[in-house]
Amino acid sequence: MTGRFVREAFRRKGLSDLEWKLFEDIFPKEPEKRDRGMPHAPYRYILNTLMYILITGCRWCDTPKGEIWASKSSAHRWLKRWGSDGTLENLQARILGIAEERGLIDWSYGAVDGSFSPWQRWR
Repeated sequence: MTGRFVREAFRRKGLSDLEWKLFEDIFPKEPEKRDRGMPHAPYRYILNTLMYILITGCRWCDTPKGEIWASKSSAHRWLKRWGSDGTLENLQARILGIAEERGLIDWSYGAVDGSFSPWQRWR
């Protein structure tokens, strides 16, 4: 599959029911009712939006709109919250666990790009 095919397929459908079932239990229980303001987007829509950004590399302002997507502000707010409460770490661990179980990761090989290192050269 080419990257373009994956991006286009994901844009039309988002996460499949099976993919969502793999991650659904990681998220905190959704509140049943909010006292004020807009009801929050379902976690599946938020994850759809975040995955779309990761897969396509698009800017926040270019996130898709529609029934299966969360707004950019909602997705960004939940990304920050999940980063601080450990949800993202749990997602990453689940994804790595599934990939390792299926033999999709070769741990004997690794590469590091030093251009992003905060290390400063000796002068």
